Amino acid sequence: MNNFFSFDVIFYYICRLIVYLKMMQTLFQNPVIIQGTVFMVSDFHLGAPDYRTSEEREERIVAWLSTISEEATHLFLLGDIFDFWFEYQDVVPKGYYKFWSQISLLVNKGIQIYFFTGNHDMWVKNYFKDKFGFKIYKKQQAFIINGKKCMIGHGDGLGSDVIGYKIIKKLFSFKFNIFLYSLLHPRIAFGIAHFCSRKSRIYSTSYHDQEINFDTEKLYQYILDVSSKEEIDYFIYGHRHLPLEIKMPTGSVYYNTGDWMTHDSWLRMDDHHILLFQKTDL
Repeated sequence: MNNFFSFDVIFYYICRLIVYLKMMQTLFQNPVIIQGTVFMVSDFHLGAPDYRTSEEREERIVAWLSTISEEATHLFLLGDIFDFWFEYQDVVPKGYYKFWSQISLLVNKGIQIYFFTGNHDMWVKNYFKDKFGFKIYKKQQAFIINGKKCMIGHGDGLGSDVIGYKIIKKLFSFKFNIFLYSLLHPRIAFGIAHFCSRKSRIYSTSYHDQEINFDTEKLYQYILDVSSKEEIDYFIYGHRHLPLEIKMPTGSVYYNTGDWMTHDSWLRMDDHHILLFQKTDL
């Protein structure tokens, strides 16, 4: 009886109740409405696993951004663009100048960029918005793109059976904890973060390498549940590192933008089509 009323058990069921109540709410609310030629991409993981490999990947990304610049009207960056990102008031991580130079060119052409934080770059603050006019989203967001209803986000921590991950993410995103971390010297703070990022990547490599199993895939099960309650045309996420196009039994379609560590993949939407591409299509 004492175990049943322990703090851990009570806390667990409170979290389950909060998640359940949130899932009872309508997900597709206050959509952002846009029209045009849209590109979506995720999981560049710039900075990983070492300088040379990251720089080679950065050059491929910049070349791709250059190729889409003539037709794109909107660009969605769906999280984990950087393997680590932390902003001080006057200090941001160095490097990536080729990437930022190309982003500046896109912005100057009038291309609107939407940035969704991922689990590796959740500590984005105002730098991207102030310097480049990014629209920043820290959770998934409803969009109507060319008349299609889309739920878009990084894709981590969705579903009712990821309570532990949700708690950890809340702790990492708690403003007071971020403030405490900011008291560290940048060299120390960045060193700790890069170490933790490498450990996280080693831990998750086997997950990312797995082919999708519909019975155990949390993101698939989440989409299946939501799409059985609401009419949403497309669910578009990253995080999984696998380019995916899956027609759900409910009629919705789940797209995953994959990554640029292995697949160099992206999604393109216009008035007539939505297409998933990989590096073999370049």
